[in-house]
Amino acid sequence: MSNEAVVQQTAGDNTSTAASSDVDVIDSAKYRKIDAIIERYKDKPGSLIPVLQQAQDVCGYLPHAVQRYIAKGMRISPSVVFGVATFYSFFTLVPRGKYIIRVCLGTACYVKRSEEILDKLKDELDIEVGEITRDKKYSIEAVRCLGACGLAPVVVIGQDTYGDVAATKVMDIVKKYN
Repeated sequence: MSNEAVVQQTAGDNTSTAASSDVDVIDSAKYRKIDAIIERYKDKPGSLIPVLQQAQDVCGYLPHAVQRYIAKGMRISPSVVFGVATFYSFFTLVPRGKYIIRVCLGTACYVKRSEEILDKLKDELDIEVGEITRDKKYSIEAVRCLGACGLAPVVVIGQDTYGDVAATKVMDIVKKYN
C-alpha cells in the first residue's frame, strides 16, 4: 500500500465548509507513525481500539484511507475497522477543529436557551454542527448532556467547561481560544 493517500472532502459528506476540490493529505511521515503503531499491536488480540486511538492522535481523525491501511496492516477486514470506528463516539471520521466547542442541549440547558447559544456559534463561525471552520480552528458539536446540569446552560471548549453561558457572551469565550 502506498505511504501517501489523499482524502477527498466532499460537500455531500457534510464534513467541511471547504469546497469539494479541497483535500487533506495524509503524508508519508504520518503513515510511518501509523506503521510503528501497527507493528507494536498487530499480534495482540483485541488491540484494534488502541491502534485506532493512536492513529487518530496522529491524523486528527480516521479517514477511510487510514482505516483501510490499518486493516491491511493488522490483517483484518476493513469493515471490522469501520465498524469499530463508527461504533465508539470518541472516534471521528471527519476532521475536527483545533478547538471542539460542545454545546449541551440536554433538558436543563435547553430550557435555559442553549439552542440560542448554538445558533449564535453557527452564525458567527459560519459553520453547522459537525463542520469545521475554513481555518480548521473550530468545530461545533451538539451534545445531549454534559453532566453539569447545575451550571446550565453549559458550553465545553476542549477540556474547559463554562456554565451559565449567555448567547450574547459566548463569542467572548470563544475568542479566548484564538
